[in-house]
Amino acid sequence: MKTLFVRSALATAIAGAIGMTFAQAPKPAEPAKPAAAPAPTAAPAPAAPPIWKQGMPDKMKESKLAPHAAKLTETPVADIPVQNLKAPHGFKVEIWATGIPGARMMARNADGSKVWVGTRTIGRVYEVSAKGDKRESRIVAEKLNQPNGVAFKDGALYVMAVNKFYKYDGIEKNPKAAAVDITAKFNLPEKEHHNWKFLQFGPDGKLYVPFGAPCNICEPPPEYAQIRRYNIDGSGMEVVARGVRNSVGFDFHPRTKELWFTDNGRDWMGNDGPEDELNHLTKVGQNFGFPYCHANGIPDQDIKKDKPCDGVTKPALTLGAHTASLGMRFYGGDMFPAEYKDTMFIARRGSWNRDKLNGYDVLTVKVGADGKATMKPFLVGFMDGHKNTFWGRPVDVLTMPDGSLLVSDEQNGAIYRVSYGDKKDAAPAKKDGKSKA
Repeated sequence: MKTLFVRSALATAIAGAIGMTFAQAPKPAEPAKPAAAPAPTAAPAPAAPPIWKQGMPDKMKESKLAPHAAKLTETPVADIPVQNLKAPHGFKVEIWATGIPGARMMARNADGSKVWVGTRTIGRVYEVSAKGDKRESRIVAEKLNQPNGVAFKDGALYVMAVNKFYKYDGIEKNPKAAAVDITAKFNLPEKEHHNWKFLQFGPDGKLYVPFGAPCNICEPPPEYAQIRRYNIDGSGMEVVARGVRNSVGFDFHPRTKELWFTDNGRDWMGNDGPEDELNHLTKVGQNFGFPYCHANGIPDQDIKKDKPCDGVTKPALTLGAHTASLGMRFYGGDMFPAEYKDTMFIARRGSWNRDKLNGYDVLTVKVGADGKATMKPFLVGFMDGHKNTFWGRPVDVLTMPDGSLLVSDEQNGAIYRVSYGDKKDAAPAKKDGKSKA
């Protein structure tokens, strides 16, 4: 009996041990669940088109037209084909200064011994000193945001970039004259497009400044698409003209003292328009049409309103499609024949938004007793119409004290001198292939 009990107890213990082992054995691992698919990566936003494409219609989206890249290096005298430039009989064209890449708007002191030159993309302001048959240049300022606007008054040079305005007192005699920042007094809007400036002091002693539309075509904010004037200290700001898309050149008639200005037409409305404009301000506050009405009454194709040209002052003259009509001055010198007195000279930098090149020259414009303006070519040869190519881009004109006319060429960083007759007050740069500016 005892033996049977022992066997029974042993069997129970073994069975218990076996059961405990089964109870403590780990459960087989469940198969791993597949990893969740990663969330799809958002496609990168398409790059914004360049500002110059703004306003391009779908039908032109395959167009190869684009702004011509600026040349921002020195061009040796020997590489400038000045012999290709032609002016009317009796006039002579020669290189006056070189070695000033990006040369655009010009200003001078009273005796013409100093000429200051603004630029855009290279960000510099140059001073060119005339010393006999040589010109010497130096950089007055650099690393500025398109310091196109330069003016000189009462011994001070004024330089306006998109977002800065500087004054250099006594710079004629002191090359180390410090730049005084006077930006805050003039409340410059910050947008860049079409906001490289042109500066001109009016017969009223006030400073006139354009503020272009920050677009090719748009309804601009109220502080753009206008010409303003200021007192010299920045006070008394007044808008004298509105509806001005992009003016980079103006002057005051020597006798009437009224303001005349160029204005560039919009892009992407075709090869033949809208044309650039020559406008005449006869009263403060006139509206010249932008963005609703262009040239001689062309309604805009994108920005529309009822009766878009009502109340708009039409141009005195249209200056050709996409010609980039920029610097202009009335001629007040005594060197040229008498018929040029009070004639406007206008530099047309030349087109990009057109299949066939247009512009690339200097025009004269005369206003008759009836108020009608007529234009004629004066300085040509920067462009080869047959090959549809160009080698130079005239931007500004400036009458010198001796009556000769300076013409700046942004493409070659050069200034040309146009003279008449045998006067030789300023000899040309020497053609030795080196910069003489």
